[in-house]
Amino acid sequence: MKIVVLGGGISTERSVSLVTATSVCRALRDAGHKAIFVDMFLGLENYTGRLEDAFDAPDGFCGSVSISETAPDLEAVKASRRLKSPSHLGVGVLDICALADCVFLGLHGIDGEDGKIQAALELLGVPYTGSGPLGSAMAMDKAVAKRIMESAGILTPRWREITYTAADVPALVQELPVPCVVKAVDGGSSIGVSLPDTREQLEQALYDVLRYGHRIVVEEKIVGREFTQPVLGGDYLSTIQIVPPEGSTFDYVAKYQAGAAVETCPADVPPAVMQAAGELALRTHRALGLEVYSRTDMILDKDGNLWVLEANSLPGMTPNSFVPKEAAAVGMSYNQLCEEIVRLSCDVKRRG
Repeated sequence: MKIVVLGGGISTERSVSLVTATSVCRALRDAGHKAIFVDMFLGLENYTGRLEDAFDAPDGFCGSVSISETAPDLEAVKASRRLKSPSHLGVGVLDICALADCVFLGLHGIDGEDGKIQAALELLGVPYTGSGPLGSAMAMDKAVAKRIMESAGILTPRWREITYTAADVPALVQELPVPCVVKAVDGGSSIGVSLPDTREQLEQALYDVLRYGHRIVVEEKIVGREFTQPVLGGDYLSTIQIVPPEGSTFDYVAKYQAGAAVETCPADVPPAVMQAAGELALRTHRALGLEVYSRTDMILDKDGNLWVLEANSLPGMTPNSFVPKEAAAVGMSYNQLCEEIVRLSCDVKRRG
């Protein structure tokens, strides 16, 4: 198959997406596909050959990328692009996608997980991996996802949606409960997330999250064991328990730097808890209208209740990501996982 693996983009999760996309591209090439990596924001501005010959590129345009300990400098990325345009699509992106048999979405964050690129590919009539435009948009918007989960009877921490400016911070500091969790409504990779325990920390969190937008979700802080549960096809995989570094939280660094957090897969829990986590992830996946694969984050409290925090419609596929680890626990290699996602996705789109 001729496969375009879209990655990069211009979201705060750009670095993670680059590693996801290039890793997937190499795996698909190893499996015999004509896969190429295309940065959704930069496009093919450095490619001078015929468009239809791009799939024969000997390296698939896969360069050397890594995830740093800080979020990317998006202004520097914008300045580096030769195409000076407000478009979030780089040179030739839609044209090369139109020539592909399938587009593997290795994107994370805005433009990738919010349904926009999915809608564009729907209009092109090109199969793509993962969920459709509506499910992607609902899962990406934490406030919308909360409403859907509550309507489906899924246990999720009490929450409140807030739109504010810096001028509102002093009043919010006195009004909101602590401890709590403050989240940018469309953030990911633990970027734009704070867990303040004091009013001083809450004040700083509210100012900090304004860098990512003026809409936030403030939710009750549930104390317990952290788990993440993937869904692939119509079933769930193994559950992973996450233990952040001592005295820290499961932030951007802990999530993507090897060894920064302790991850146990399968989680050391009774079979009944494993089954409950899997079934809860499936319920969440279906309630949000997700397709093919997803990953649901949850907390098990001291009373044995599982609380859903959020669902990810395009979970990370870096070598250090959860879904590949969970697939490996059931005997599925990384290459097999990538091919299975393509197969399941093409089946879904053909039915559509």
